[in-house]
Amino acid sequence: TNCLTTVWKLFKNLSEDQQRYEKQLIFEHPAFVKLCQQLLRDSRRMTRGDLVFSLHAVVNLGVPQNTLLVQTLVRVCQEKLNQLDNRCISVLATTLAGLDKDKNVSALQAGLQLLVEQRIPSIRDIFILQNLMKCVGKDAPVFLKKKLEMAVLKEIDHLTFPNALRVFLALVAMNYCSIPILNACSKKIQESVHDASFRQLILILEACYSLQYRNVNLFSAVADYVNSTACLWDKRQIFLFLSAFEALGFQPSELMGVFAEKVTEDPEFLNLKNLLIVLRVYSRLNYIPRGQKHLFFETLHNCLNKYLPQMSNTELLRAVYSLCILGYLPHRALDELLQKDSRNEILSDDLYQEQNEMMLRCVRTCMELDSPSFKKPAFVPTENSSSLVSLNLRKAQEALIELLGDENMFQQNVQLPYKYHIDFEIRMDSERKKVLPISATDDHADSSVQRLAFLFVPLSAFCVGTTHPQGKLAMKTRHLNKLGYHVILVLNKKFQEMTNEDAVEFLKGKIYSENSLPFSEVTLQDNN
Repeated sequence: TNCLTTVWKLFKNLSEDQQRYEKQLIFEHPAFVKLCQQLLRDSRRMTRGDLVFSLHAVVNLGVPQNTLLVQTLVRVCQEKLNQLDNRCISVLATTLAGLDKDKNVSALQAGLQLLVEQRIPSIRDIFILQNLMKCVGKDAPVFLKKKLEMAVLKEIDHLTFPNALRVFLALVAMNYCSIPILNACSKKIQESVHDASFRQLILILEACYSLQYRNVNLFSAVADYVNSTACLWDKRQIFLFLSAFEALGFQPSELMGVFAEKVTEDPEFLNLKNLLIVLRVYSRLNYIPRGQKHLFFETLHNCLNKYLPQMSNTELLRAVYSLCILGYLPHRALDELLQKDSRNEILSDDLYQEQNEMMLRCVRTCMELDSPSFKKPAFVPTENSSSLVSLNLRKAQEALIELLGDENMFQQNVQLPYKYHIDFEIRMDSERKKVLPISATDDHADSSVQRLAFLFVPLSAFCVGTTHPQGKLAMKTRHLNKLGYHVILVLNKKFQEMTNEDAVEFLKGKIYSENSLPFSEVTLQDNN
């Protein structure tokens, strides 16, 4: 056992290339074969500690799971399961987490799960608890996950940064989002963020994504730390941070500004794959760098033109779509896209056909509405798609009726050209003092009439922790503004939590506000 564990300790500190080479030497060494044979003979006479540490070392050195040695050690562990102390249970749990399910492994895991359930009240070590959390896995019954959660919470005051990270990852393995534990771990990670390695920070962000856990303070702490030490990270590392933040819907604006500068200074590091991810990140998070907007777009545009000959149809569509969301029209790429579309090449992929249709429709809309030659129409034809409103808009409908006195003073479920939809439309005089009946302003152009478009949107439409709209919503708002609407975004969740009286007052403030700025002044340019 000492020999095997020493070999493993030396082996795990090597690089991947070194590990491959050393593994071959170890397996070909005659002493290793004899050692394995002796381990096989003596397995039933070994102490509990030697048994589980031997299995741990053998598995991690890469001895195949289907060998007689590994299968025998697994069966002997099953026989001696009740003799194992908490430390041995922890080591065994870690080992089993790296094995595939088979008859013996499944039987041992089932027995271990029962033993863990009995032992949880006596375990006071967070390191052992997080190992057990990994072992029981996502298939464990909820009551067992809850027991482990309560045991960890009892010891949460003794949490260190390494253990906080381990517990974070153990919750992912268990597929269990415990907000109290995650909040405590996040606090400890924020305090020690400067001690974290690149890999640890990425693992933390990926864990938050897996658990659908959104903690703005944690995200901000990581982003601020990376931004303050940007000179120590290479472009690829910052790029991976931005990609992880994008998956979470969090906009680290300062870091995105720093990375934009690095891109404009040295665009050569952007290969095709990286370029597509950068376009996706900046368009989804709706970020345009201040002071270098034109240079940033031109740099990305030149990179895109360079890779045009080697791009697939889907890659071309996604790249153009991302730039269009940001309000930039890459003309050469657009020409190529439209040529392929005319030959029906873009929508030939059945797997992504619906998504591609949506992106192509969006690109065509941007080509028209974002073109410098586009002029605000004197009249926009509208139609009511339905007189019924969805349940989550019923409260808004009732508040508008109470405020305006009549259903004829607003339109609901309004369908516009370009397949845009408005939840409620209100028309007012030029000074925004008086609401006008819909029927009195219908079917004719009147430049003195102001149109208000109310969009009740979910929290997910904004960047996490802000009221900064993500790309699709920003584009829709920009286009509605070009069609002559003053767009008013309402966070539906908060609106639903209001009392009826507060809801009426809220809408009144929005309708009669004199400070309603055009979209371009409050969204695209406001990256805070």
